[in-house]
Amino acid sequence: MLPTFETKRLVIRPYVKTDADKVELLAGNPKVAETTVAIPHPYPKGLAASWISKHEKKAIEIGSYTFAVVLKSSSELLGTLTFRVDIDDNKAELGYWFGVPYWGNGYCTEAARRIIEFGFNELKLNKIWASVMTKNPASMKILTKLDFEKEGVFKQDIMKSGNYEDMVYYGLLRQNY
Repeated sequence: MLPTFETKRLVIRPYVKTDADKVELLAGNPKVAETTVAIPHPYPKGLAASWISKHEKKAIEIGSYTFAVVLKSSSELLGTLTFRVDIDDNKAELGYWFGVPYWGNGYCTEAARRIIEFGFNELKLNKIWASVMTKNPASMKILTKLDFEKEGVFKQDIMKSGNYEDMVYYGLLRQNY
């Protein structure tokens, strides 16, 4: 069973089947897909339900946690946080995407801060890292607010929509947390 977390304004919880329609609406926005490695555009009907159905198994088998981020006041789905734990190397990858209507409100920073706390304080990780497309300065700003340090740029590191994209890698070490 995936854990649930709370912050001042948010609940970070496992996805449920009834979230699928809202995921398709939010992830279906081309602005979200444009700078997110794993979100296709157009977003296929039914993909969200299939994606949600795999979360618990991925958490159990490979330590990949996918959370819905919702407003505490209304339970409105805002976006997603992922946390892929690598037990062998005592680190985790942080990933996230939020729907366009929720950009610029500090929700991602608030939710990510809670997951980072979980990673360092409860899982006792040594490092949390994240990668961002160079064309996504807003995401880089979030990581900087969270005290991540830029570790390097990987040129043409991924293929997105037929184009190679450069990726910036960020890290936060336990000793600097």
